[in-house]
Amino acid sequence: MLRFMFVGDSMTIGSAGEHTWRYWMWRHLCAAYGAPFKIVGPREAMHDKATDDATSYEYAQPDFPRRHLAGWGEGWSHLTPLIADAVSAHRADVLLVSLGLIDLGFYTNAEQTAQNVRRFVAEARSANPRIAVAVLPVIPNIRADTEPAFASEVTRFNELLAKTVADLDTSSSALLLASPPPAYDIHLDTYDGTHPNEQGERKLAAAFAGAMWEAWDLGGPPEL
Repeated sequence: MLRFMFVGDSMTIGSAGEHTWRYWMWRHLCAAYGAPFKIVGPREAMHDKATDDATSYEYAQPDFPRRHLAGWGEGWSHLTPLIADAVSAHRADVLLVSLGLIDLGFYTNAEQTAQNVRRFVAEARSANPRIAVAVLPVIPNIRADTEPAFASEVTRFNELLAKTVADLDTSSSALLLASPPPAYDIHLDTYDGTHPNEQGERKLAAAFAGAMWEAWDLGGPPEL
């Protein structure tokens, strides 16, 4: 039985009242995977904007496996020290990772962030040498529209991320770079220029679903 773990920042944990793309990914796997699977992770809550903490369980659809390793304001640098214990404790087989925007925005430049990706993969493999990892590139947000220097960092990191995934991919521990949703529009698919609305959530889930289907023959074509 495959055990999937969602790893991400505010776009993945979501906030009170949202479905999150995790929900739509679970729906896709239920419909397309065709075998037993489990969603695992050390956390379950979403972000509560009123308390500015991960204390909410007010999912738009609460009846799904809500486990994850995601946090509001957390990036590669925050979750890398946690990933080995999380993979080991929850026996994860597949990591679906959406990280990087918060790193580039507040903590590390493109080169430093790419180094943290390498550390993340090494830590995950130390807990499960056969771990598979699918990674979504950073989707430029509203800040990239107004700050050319930040937009350049996002572009540079995504280039480095593609190289890192290619360098670290092995036959025993597959790494996969998903493509950003081709029709993703931050003015239509987010509620604030960064965080996905329901339409955006579906597109993010479809990006992972499509990549796993095309590269790993896992699941089926996304119909989200």
